[in-house]
Parts: sequence; structure tokens; C-alpha cells
Amino acid sequence: MKTLKTFPIFIFLIFLVVGCAKTNQADTSSGELSFMVFGDPAEIKAYQELATTFEAKYPDAKVELINIPGQSDYRTRLAADFAAGTPADVVLLNYRRLGTYAARGALEPLDDYLAKSKIISRQDFYPQALEPFAYQGKLMCIPQNLSSLVVYYNKDLFDQAGLSYPQNDWTWQDFLQTAQALTRDLDGDGQTDQHGLGFESVLARFAPFIWQHGGEVTNNDLNPTKLALDWPLSLQAISWVVDLQTKYKVVPNVEEEASEDSESRFMNGRLGMYLNSRRSVPTFREITAFDWDVAPLPRDQHIASVLHSDGFCMPSSVENKDLVWKFIEFANSPEGQRIVAKSGRTVPSLKSVAESKEFLDPTQKPSNNRAAFLDMADFIRALPISPTWIDAEEAVDQELTRAFYGEISVEEAIQAANNLAQPFLADTDAP
Repeated sequence: MKTLKTFPIFIFLIFLVVGCAKTNQADTSSGELSFMVFGDPAEIKAYQELATTFEAKYPDAKVELINIPGQSDYRTRLAADFAAGTPADVVLLNYRRLGTYAARGALEPLDDYLAKSKIISRQDFYPQALEPFAYQGKLMCIPQNLSSLVVYYNKDLFDQAGLSYPQNDWTWQDFLQTAQALTRDLDGDGQTDQHGLGFESVLARFAPFIWQHGGEVTNNDLNPTKLALDWPLSLQAISWVVDLQTKYKVVPNVEEEASEDSESRFMNGRLGMYLNSRRSVPTFREITAFDWDVAPLPRDQHIASVLHSDGFCMPSSVENKDLVWKFIEFANSPEGQRIVAKSGRTVPSLKSVAESKEFLDPTQKPSNNRAAFLDMADFIRALPISPTWIDAEEAVDQELTRAFYGEISVEEAIQAANNLAQPFLADTDAP
């Protein structure tokens, strides 16, 4: 009889536990989360659509989109928010800045979440995109894109100059001759009105040229302890790039660049070629005054490009981690990546989306995107992600810019870069 009396209570407890479990499971798809992004209006529109579609899929969830328009302002805000312990629940982070936050334990590892996902898996992604987001053997972010550095070119200016469009196997010499032919004094006043090339004088732009010539950026990609910019082949490549501005004058000088940056010059039809990643596409699709396309970087001894990739990251301070993961998971599902890819902003990191008809739509510019982006996947290299790498990189950027605009020699710039960067390269932990 005693058993019979306690049995209903036992059953009640079972129902109570099950009910709580169901309630907890439901809670993982409900609540509010914040998502901080940067980008041009077309990019922000895509992220807003991503958030809205997620909310439609999970009606009890609400996404607050925090838009910081400029990359520099975004990085400043991101650093301040992490320092204050109040980062957004989901942040976009470039892989080169990963080590800064991962080394402090500020990011939540995502390996277990990805392993349990029934929507995405490691095998779905290009390894060239996924691997740079690992720190000390743990996956810290899910990459949204896999972009190489490419050459955007004004087809109308090529036509006016009687030039053939760039081919996939064009060389450094072809590149230089093309830039020279596109650099013109249009009104005969002795001043250049149209430049052949726009080039941002930072290490991330120099790197592929260094690698193509057989040089290296550092002595070790995974755990850099010294720069390798003074190695003979590295030095030769840097000098060749600097000559584009100082010797051949095919790139706007420092005053011209300050008065109108190269991206604006390209959009205004006064620049023949412009180097950038995929992120310029949404903005350039607004151009109506001329036709444009993209081409892979010219090649030297080797084929190489540099990785441009941002990842969706979860700060370790997040409270509702399951909900945040659901958003990251959705954003990097085929459905989510198609939404952002429609803007032209990204080369999807998911193989299935990047190689789909939707992404390779020939009616959308750039029409040559397969040759310029996807075919370069096997030749993309990543820069280091050690905890203080970005500090070293910024020091190098400063000196390379001085050399690029003729303020100091290449040799002086590299020596100064070595001196400034070395404190950030010594005693760093391997990622």
C-alpha cells in the first residue's frame, strides 16, 4: 500500500522534470540578443534581412542590430566594449584580430556547438576560411566569407585606352604596363587626371606580392617571432610595389589620396584599377556611369593571394549562449549565407553556397567572380593571429606607408618596422 500511495507523487515528479526540460529547451530559442556589425548601406541591409529572417524562424527571439558604419570606429567600439565587459552578444571579427581577444579568454569556443549542429558541419566550409579562426586548437568563430584580394577594373577606361581586359595568367609586367597606359593627363596641364591604380599601402596588400615573389612576411606563420621583410626576396617584392608610386607614378600620391581616396576615385571613373577584397562589390554595384569587373592579382614566381575573412563570434560573457549559437548557426547555414551573399558583400565560406547558381549568377556583377574569387581558394594564405600580431601589423603599416609615398627608403622603412614590431612578436603564444 505504501508503494501505491507514493506512486502518484513519483509520476508527478517525472512530469514536472519533463515539463521543466521542455521549458528550458524552448527558452534556447527565445529572448533578446544584440548583433554588432559594420559596413556600407547595402551590407547593413543584408544583415538586417538576416536578423529579420531569423526572427521569423524563431518568433520568440528578438535581434537588436547595432550598426557602426566605419571599420575604424567599429574596431574602437569593439575594443571598448570588451574592455568594459559589455560586448554585443554576436560580433563580427576579422581573423587577424582574433588572437587579441582569444588570448584573454574573451571569446567562447564553438567546437562543441558545431559538433552538435544538425545544420552545419566543419566539412561544409572551405578549410582556408575555417582554420584561421582556431586559437590554441579551439575554434573561436564561424567565418562568413572567404575572400581573396582582387583587381577591380574600369572596363570603359580599358576600352578607351585600347587595352585587353586582364587575363587570369597576367604577370607583374603586364600589370605595370596596364597601369601606365591608364595613367593620363587628360587636359594637357601637366597634372595627372586619371591614375592607373589605387593601392592601400598596408601589409595586407603587400603580403601577396611578397609571397608571389618567394618571400615571407614572418619567420613562422603560426608563431611569428620575427618579421621576414628584410629577406632578399621579400625586400625585392616590397621595392617593386613601392616603385608603382614613387617611380612609375601610376598610383595617386599622398596629397592626392588624402583629397580623394582611391575607392572614391574608382567610383568616379578616374581610376583604372583598384585592389580590394569582395567587400567593395555592394558599393560598386551602385555604379551606373561605367562598366566594371574583377580579375585575379597578377602573378610572379608563384600564385598567391591573402585571406580576407570575418567571423561570427560569441563573447564568453554572453548569458543565453544557446540562443546566440542558434543565430550564429543560422547566419552560417545555407539559408543565412545566401541572404548576405545576395548583397555581393561576401564570397560564402560554405562550399555549397559559394558554388551555387545563386552566387555565380552571371547577371550580377562582377560577372567574372568564379575566376577571380573561387579559383583562388587554393592559393589563399592567412596572416598570423598571435595575441599581439595586430599591433605588429599596424607598426609595419605605418612604415610601409612612409616608404610608399617616398618619405623614406624601403630599407629604412623595413628597419624601422623591425624595431617597432619586434616587441609585439617576442614571447607570444602560438595560436
